[in-house]
Amino acid sequence: MHKHKKASGFSLLELVIVVVIIGIIAAIAIPRMSRGSAGAADAALSGDLAVLRNALDLYAAEHNGSFPTNANVVAALTTYTNAAGTTNATKTTTYIYGPYIRAIPALPVGAAKGNTGIDDEAGSGVGWVYTAATGDIVANTTSSEKDAAGKLYSDY
Repeated sequence: MHKHKKASGFSLLELVIVVVIIGIIAAIAIPRMSRGSAGAADAALSGDLAVLRNALDLYAAEHNGSFPTNANVVAALTTYTNAAGTTNATKTTTYIYGPYIRAIPALPVGAAKGNTGIDDEAGSGVGWVYTAATGDIVANTTSSEKDAAGKLYSDY
């Protein structure tokens, strides 16, 4: 006597239903994931500005309310300084302040994305625009560059 084995596997209809369900999930997930990367860059900009502003405020607190000059802002934040704001690569008994930040972060958004430079006016090759008189620092972005909510990056 022969026993017939029942065929095992998925029917064509079952496979089509699974493919359709996967397609629906992908149609929902992909736009959400792409918006997430833009939101991450916006959050990175806010975080980087907070770090830079805190470093400048700490510098000013230790240097009698004076902010670093535009010419030496990067060195003043990333190396050791004395009371007058003169920079030095190593800590000594004279150069006791700083460093306030390990490195200047790269701009995470806009046309100047990836640039780390700091200058007093917007331009190519510069990530951040700094005003030495007030200690203000903003992203080097154009007036048309906005986040997903429509807020200008320059207003962060």
